[in-house]
Amino acid sequence: MEIFAFDSRAISTELDNIGQWWLDNTADEKEGGFVGEIDFFGKVIPDANKGIIQNSRILWFYSEKALFSGKEKYKEAAKRAFDYLLTYFDDKEFGGAIWEVSATGEQVNGKKQTYAQSFCIYAFSAYYKLTGDETALEKAKQYFELTEKHARDYIHGGYIEAYTKQWQVIEDLRLSDKDLNAPKSMNTHLHVLEAYSALYAILPTAEVKEALIHVLDIFEQHIINQENNHLRLFFDLQWNDQSLTLSYGHDIEASWLIWEAVEILDDEAIYAKFKPIILALADTCLNESIGKHKQVCDEYEIADNIRHEESHWWVQAEALVGFLNAYYLTNERRYLDSCIEIWFFIQRYHKDHFEGEWHWISSADNNEHNPQYKVGFWKAPYHNGRAMMEVVRLFKAIGKG
Repeated sequence: MEIFAFDSRAISTELDNIGQWWLDNTADEKEGGFVGEIDFFGKVIPDANKGIIQNSRILWFYSEKALFSGKEKYKEAAKRAFDYLLTYFDDKEFGGAIWEVSATGEQVNGKKQTYAQSFCIYAFSAYYKLTGDETALEKAKQYFELTEKHARDYIHGGYIEAYTKQWQVIEDLRLSDKDLNAPKSMNTHLHVLEAYSALYAILPTAEVKEALIHVLDIFEQHIINQENNHLRLFFDLQWNDQSLTLSYGHDIEASWLIWEAVEILDDEAIYAKFKPIILALADTCLNESIGKHKQVCDEYEIADNIRHEESHWWVQAEALVGFLNAYYLTNERRYLDSCIEIWFFIQRYHKDHFEGEWHWISSADNNEHNPQYKVGFWKAPYHNGRAMMEVVRLFKAIGKG
């Protein structure tokens, strides 16, 4: 059996591999910014559209990687991403970020998805940390204010999914084709939380603090089902649950992102409230989601009692962070052991040892990869790149780095 070390050195090496692969393969030298898609086989699709999720995540990653490594090449890539986002996605007339542009930068879809505004806040905050660029700070503040003005539900709490380009009511609220057309979702709120945590770290105003605590309260009151310790996924305006599945990847991702927000707020009462909640999420995920190959499974269909065993790259990446965070907080060895097994699974079934990067979906049963793109609308160096940085930080906190 091959042995893949799960330690700070191995994780740091993989972080460098991810960062260098994106530098080497994704710059769009013809149209600017980054290519919209690279297929499963590593071929650039030159006419692929470009999406705000991919581009904001690229900006976030290069900014954080530059801070993490101190290397100028990542700072230059972050500037490239920042300039492209402001040129082609930033709506100069109505504010906020549009959803999609063509390969040459023309608007394809101008809708305002709250999820997308959140990722821009997240990315702008990281770029400001890196550079001190006041434009980045102003954009982060502007997008925060637009989100609070237009998307926040001041009657029932939380945030509405989407609006038109002009911030008007939109019929199709879905983030993607696989989602329910519901006005509120766990996924959007998770990334509002992530964004507001990042913003509060650089802009600790009363307004940002209130909004961040509000999102935490929404998780505690509505999104986390404290009877089964899973996240509810979709809701109507009044927070009635419409979920059809459980998402193990989001359960474990939420456990550490909620804790990150708690640490940034640094309030003893909030620590006391949320520590048992996030550990219950991690514990339940460990007990219920682990597949026969020691991977974290994808989803569970509630009505049909079906657990989907296929593995998604982002789920394994988030599981590494979530379980290692639980180990850091509890010193319970089972969490670390699961990380070791998941890391082996990633190396065996997700990582492309020949062409680089990670495959999207893998089935260990037949050792085949679903031929999804390596770079695209929903795949950037955010989940796996972030996981590597977070794991190195956690190893240092634990005393293993």
